[in-house]
Amino acid sequence: MAWDEWEQIKADVTGRQSVAMRLNQAPAEPGPSADGATTGTLKSSRKAWATAGEGIGSLRGNISTALTQLDDGQAGLGEVTGCLSAAAQKDVYSSWKKYARSVGERCGTLQKLLEQAGNDQLATDEAVKGELDRLKQKYADTDAVGGQDRGR
Repeated sequence: MAWDEWEQIKADVTGRQSVAMRLNQAPAEPGPSADGATTGTLKSSRKAWATAGEGIGSLRGNISTALTQLDDGQAGLGEVTGCLSAAAQKDVYSSWKKYARSVGERCGTLQKLLEQAGNDQLATDEAVKGELDRLKQKYADTDAVGGQDRGR
């Protein structure tokens, strides 16, 4: 292909109007509405959102069960004075208990958010994303606690 032909092809492509993407043969729309609400024929059901919320809720139940088992496993450890491995185990236990509680709270918050999104189908994508971002920020993971040298 000669250089002139290549230049002509690029000029032709640049001169054309952009073609809107069509998914599943849906008619192209000029863009989002002025208020930012989603337009078009995308369908979402309350049942799908509720099912997702129930799934997250069941995770919260599993975490609660795990916390109970964690507490049961810790019972009887007693005083850790003079035993470095017992002191380290207690640090790890405290760290995991705090983390598991935080994950359980995160699941509860996310469950409510998903169920609310199903009920409030009129919320914009930006509003839902904003809620998810706030959730992510509130429950950001922390640095590991267990196993660090604490002058022992």
